[in-house]
Amino acid sequence: METNYFIEVKNLKKYFNIGENIVLRAVDDVSFHIKKGETFGLVGESGSGKTTVGRTIMGLYKPTAGQVLLNGKDIHKLKGKEKKDFTRKVQMIFQDPYASLDPRMTVGDIIGEGIDIFQIYKGTERKDRIYELLELVGLNSEHASRFPHEFSGGQRQRIGIARALAIEPEFIVCDEPISALDVSIQAQVVNLLIKLQRELQLTYLFIAHDLSMVKHISDRVGVMYLGHLVEVARSEDLYNNPIHPYTKSLLSAIPIPDPKIERNKTRIKFDKSGNVSRKLVEVEKDHFVALDDGNV
Repeated sequence: METNYFIEVKNLKKYFNIGENIVLRAVDDVSFHIKKGETFGLVGESGSGKTTVGRTIMGLYKPTAGQVLLNGKDIHKLKGKEKKDFTRKVQMIFQDPYASLDPRMTVGDIIGEGIDIFQIYKGTERKDRIYELLELVGLNSEHASRFPHEFSGGQRQRIGIARALAIEPEFIVCDEPISALDVSIQAQVVNLLIKLQRELQLTYLFIAHDLSMVKHISDRVGVMYLGHLVEVARSEDLYNNPIHPYTKSLLSAIPIPDPKIERNKTRIKFDKSGNVSRKLVEVEKDHFVALDDGNV
């Protein structure tokens, strides 16, 4: 069995103190791995802990317990040059293309900021690299001198993608990168991410609540519920044969573009009062599920 994973999350916990003697268990004993070159989708309703997992993997949050390993090294113990190398290897595409870009900076300076920090390119090479990145994400060199407010939401997210690619990362956390975009633009951005992954040999953690889009882009999918990972499987297996009741409930809520089917469709209810076991058990090959008191 393979053990040398590119990214490995082991028994990750992240708790927040939100008041006197009140602790929010945002992520509670989550474990999964991501192989190099694949896309791991992470789904669940709002508040399930998806984004907290992503930000802890990025090193933006320090875990309460557990480990995040990159090529076998605990990222939260890195120091000096190793820490700087990590910040170059791992980048993030944020959910809100409006709030994530500095309105006072030109597009060229937004993309070039990481290049300057790591001193990868200088002078004309820096400018050429910025133009190359803009072309790569479907924009053009003329956009480099403009400001974020001059662009649509979809174009801004392309700028955010170009910024993430500027320092030549290996792993990108995509934190709901399409949820703030019009439906007509979402597929364009997802197809762009797929194209870039093939061309640049990237590895993705794709966080979203749009289950149909996650199926389209992901090799494997993990389902989160109240801070727990309740099911992990290959994308097709999860959608064709969901096992955990919460996964079934999520999938039953996906709208179908046929009014007759939609009218007669029954939503599978999930008893939210039930406790979720923290232990994932393999029920089929590469298909893991958390057992709810043995009743799955």
